Amino acid sequence: MNKVKNITTLAMLSAIAYVAMVVGRVPVVLFLKYDPKDVIITLGGLIWGPLTSCIVSVIVSVIEMLSVSETGIWGCIMNIISTCSFACTAAIIYKKKHTLSGAVMGLVVGSLTMICVMLLWNYLITPLYMGYPREAVVQLLLPAFLPFNALKAGLNAGFTFLLYKPVITSLRKSGYIVTTSNKTKGRPSGLILLAIAIIVTCVLLILSMNEII
Repeated sequence: MNKVKNITTLAMLSAIAYVAMVVGRVPVVLFLKYDPKDVIITLGGLIWGPLTSCIVSVIVSVIEMLSVSETGIWGCIMNIISTCSFACTAAIIYKKKHTLSGAVMGLVVGSLTMICVMLLWNYLITPLYMGYPREAVVQLLLPAFLPFNALKAGLNAGFTFLLYKPVITSLRKSGYIVTTSNKTKGRPSGLILLAIAIIVTCVLLILSMNEII
């Protein structure tokens, strides 16, 4: 891509991710909320590379900090780390193994990486920006932070898997990205059903945790 197209792509992804974050926030547990911006950022990384995910993550997190977030610079840093640990990991693996199995592997490894990284950073950083004693944070790691990050990873991976094929197909048909000589094979229906099942399970768990069902 030329420089103008690069900037346009980054601006487009940042705008869509920011809107998704603002309108899609859902409380999960305590002060922790899920929003689907990581899905947009991960799609960008799978299509245009891990650097795209990293740049868009920083842009959206900074704008979020300056507009709707109440957690300041520490919350911004946590957002960047969380998004990059998932999106960039998935994009790096998919870039090296540009196949269906590479995409699935990237999303799975990205999910596990994000869960592990965020447990560590919740332990280190949460006391600084939420004012919680570290002892209280330790007691919340397993009952709160672990399930939250697992649900977040499951939703992000499921939505990304379902949306990637229709998004990249639309971009190719519009001529926005160049069509490669290798045609993308259809996804097995079993994987599609698994992704839907993961999303439905995560949604039901979130509703249950909020005592809606």
